[in-house]
Parts: sequence; structure tokens; C-alpha cells
Amino acid sequence: MASDNPDSTTDLPDFDKLWNYGKPEETEKQFRALLPAARASGNSEYLLQVQTQIARTLGLRREFESSHNLLDEVEGKLSPETLVARIRYLWERGRTFNSDKKPETASPLFVEAFDLAKSTGQEYYAVDAAHMLGVSERDDASLFWNEKEMQVAETAADERAKGWLGSLYNNTGWTYHDTRQYEKALELFEKGLLWRQARGNEKSTLIAKWTVARTLRSLERCDEALDRQLALQKEYKASECEPDGYVSEEIGECLLALGKKKEATRHFADAYALLSKDDWLKAEEPERLERLKKLGGVTEPQ
Repeated sequence: MASDNPDSTTDLPDFDKLWNYGKPEETEKQFRALLPAARASGNSEYLLQVQTQIARTLGLRREFESSHNLLDEVEGKLSPETLVARIRYLWERGRTFNSDKKPETASPLFVEAFDLAKSTGQEYYAVDAAHMLGVSERDDASLFWNEKEMQVAETAADERAKGWLGSLYNNTGWTYHDTRQYEKALELFEKGLLWRQARGNEKSTLIAKWTVARTLRSLERCDEALDRQLALQKEYKASECEPDGYVSEEIGECLLALGKKKEATRHFADAYALLSKDDWLKAEEPERLERLKKLGGVTEPQ
């Protein structure tokens, strides 16, 4: 990413490409390594944007106070010339609140970010803000923002904005799923799968296949869902991706629904072994892990 400051000749890296959302601590280190050059360049827009992303790494690790403290520092340095930094600041302040289970505080910040991005022609950032409103809102309000996001992304001239469509199909699909509109959910998940396959990302394609199979179980098409999850498990083993506990969990659920409780047990145990290492799941859905443990017949060492 070249500097936006006309007085700076420093060639600054595209920090967005450094993101590894599964390893926020490592990503933070890479972002902090950019700070000396960013400060030396005199490009306050770039510097403040990087700092918002450091705040995001903190929020992902549930270090909410530290994230807010850094965002307070960023807020005090925003100016009319730092348009994108302001939008990113609003995003990350909202994300931090939302991750801290305060969606009612997060949503107005996302609305402000959307309005600012839309009014200034920042299509990519408008889509991201609408995306986050799809997450922080519920039911009809969530669908409203997901549909608005889809409209902006599908008509955008900015190819980066179009790049949000995969996430949009996924998130809107889950909103329909959560409201038991399973046929609509399946339609979007299948659309998302085609979108992922066309882009050749192995991990994303595997996840998209899982969403389709998961929805088939909700539609009580358990035999078909089981066949797909078993095929998916083989794909994971043949790929360079790490084993996925959610696949094992779904195999167990399909078998259980088909009356094959004994056969399901080992799959639940496998799922527990993998998913019990997930800090987010431990914090957000402890009852889900406890169920897997029970169904898998897992006993902890004394």
C-alpha cells in the first residue's frame, strides 16, 4: 500500500494482507512491526488504520479494555483528512462492543460507519459495515442489513467490495437458518459454495460444503447430510487443512438422528477432543461442549 500522504515517499505495506484471524496474537506482532515506518512516513491515515487493526487483534483475544484504550487514542487523532481511519475506527469500536456481548452499543457505530462510507463512495467499507450490522442485529433487522450489503456488493465497481459476497451468502444463510427458514438458508449456502469453489480457496470451500450438509440435517434429510459429512471428513484428511471438529460433531448428530447412538459415540468424542481446545467455544457455548463430552462418553483424568 503506497502512502496517501503526498509529502511522503515511503512505500508502506498493505497491512490487510497480514491478517491471520485464527492467530490474532501473531497478527498483532506483525502490525506493531509496521508502526515505526508508519510514524516515520508522516502518513497519519495509514498509522491510525494500522492501530485500529491492532485493537481488533485485542478484541479477538477478548482483551476488551485494552482494545478500547487503543481506540480512545486513535479517536483523539482523527481528523477530516483521515476518512478511512475514521470508518475503521467506528468498525473496530463496534466490533469490540459486539464481541463483549453489547450489540445494542455496537449497532449505532456500524450504522455511522455505513452512512459515512456510503456517502463518500467507499463501497468496500460500506459493505463491511453492513456486514457487521447483519451480525449485531437479529432476525428481520439482520436480514435487512444483509440484503443491503448484498445489494451494495453485487452492484459495486470495487472488486474488493464484491469479495464480501462469500461472507454475505454465509451470514444471511445462517440468519435464515436461525429463523427456521431452512430452504432459503440452503439456497444461499449452495450459492456460497459455488462462489467459494470458483475462487479456489480450499479451506473456505470445505467450510461452505459443511454449511450445506448442516442445513440438510435441519431439513431432516439426515441420510444425505451424513453422506456429505463423511465425504467432507475424507476431504479434510486428504487436504492440508487441520481436522475439523465440527465435521465430527455433525457426523455424530446425523447418526444420532438416524437412531445409531452407539456408532455416533466415537464421533462425538472426536469432536470434543478437537473443539474443547477452542477458546471462543469454551467461552460462548460451554453447554455445547458439555453435551459433546457426555455423548462421547469422555471422562476427564483425575
